[in-house]
Amino acid sequence: MFSTDRAQAMADKVEAFVRETIIPYEKDPRCGFHGPSDDLVVEMREKARAAGVLTPHILPDGAHLTQRETATVLIRSGLSPLGPLACNTMAPDEGNMYLLGHVATAEQKDRFLKPLVEGRARSAFFMTEPADDEGAGSDPSMMKTVCHPDGNHWVINGRKAFITGAEGAKVGIVMAKSDDGACMFLVDLPNPAIRIERVLDTIDSSMPGGHAVVAIDNLRVPADQMLGASGEGFKYAQVRLSPARLSHCMRWLGGCIRAQEIASAYACRRTAFGKPLVDHEGVGFMLAENMIDIQQCELMIDWAASVLDSGSLGTVESSMAKVAVSEALMRIADKCVQAMGGTGVTQDTIVEQIFREVRAFRIYDGPTEVHKWSLAKKIKRAHRTA
Repeated sequence: MFSTDRAQAMADKVEAFVRETIIPYEKDPRCGFHGPSDDLVVEMREKARAAGVLTPHILPDGAHLTQRETATVLIRSGLSPLGPLACNTMAPDEGNMYLLGHVATAEQKDRFLKPLVEGRARSAFFMTEPADDEGAGSDPSMMKTVCHPDGNHWVINGRKAFITGAEGAKVGIVMAKSDDGACMFLVDLPNPAIRIERVLDTIDSSMPGGHAVVAIDNLRVPADQMLGASGEGFKYAQVRLSPARLSHCMRWLGGCIRAQEIASAYACRRTAFGKPLVDHEGVGFMLAENMIDIQQCELMIDWAASVLDSGSLGTVESSMAKVAVSEALMRIADKCVQAMGGTGVTQDTIVEQIFREVRAFRIYDGPTEVHKWSLAKKIKRAHRTA
């Protein structure tokens, strides 16, 4: 994978920190069903700050590493499910920081972005809506949450679902629909007008605060807390979503590299029927196929990152990468579990959690099928043009 000296040096520091300091936290009882507790996150971030690896993808002057450089760093942070939390490279904060860095005003950056970069606050991105409301799930154009101006404020009403980290977040980015189209607003959290109805019980468990269903009742937001202009929300969403999809690929590739390490060590150490498991083709071939998939994921991420670095929004390329990488990671994690047999489905190793997290990733940030449908529409448009 492409790298630069500065990115490689930081990636090496991040990897050493995750392996030596963060992996031991994986058995911490503060890692709960709805994600690690905030006091655990604070504790790990203090250690990351001391080690010089907090928010490593954003430089001291506020500039962002290129996407290709970011990949080098974020893959290493993902070697543990807790790594991105400790290093402040996790979703949704990483994507929200990227969005604010590109769209927010100087005043908004100082108030909302600065505490995120410093690792002193978590954020939530309020876009997805409940299916029972026929709202904006994988189709943001169906958004039911509405906003209207009222003097020097905007008033927002609606419901949201699968809002990662809403419980415990300090910064919120809320999407709603005005007469002009989609809008984004920056809000301080908690806010009495944003009520968490419940935190969903989901297959994954790496995100602090879990994934919440939220009701928004007459939320009043000062006009100067609108992000950009009224009606431009979908454009800003694309600024965020393409690199955010790719960042997910980076982090969970790191997790699958770790799972492959554990499964390979197990297969080389464990004997059955007179020889090590790895010498049985049924096991050895699975691990060999994982090596191939890992290399292909690295190449796909690097290619999509290079497109984003060219200045393109990379919407098509990020969709292609998201599909290819998430499906490959599922194969890798599944084969790691299978190669380890009964041990693979226990919590004796992190492989079981990585399998669960990667299964959810095939849905989060757009299900595989939605991305394929979008790509098929592009094929159809290209055919008509030709």
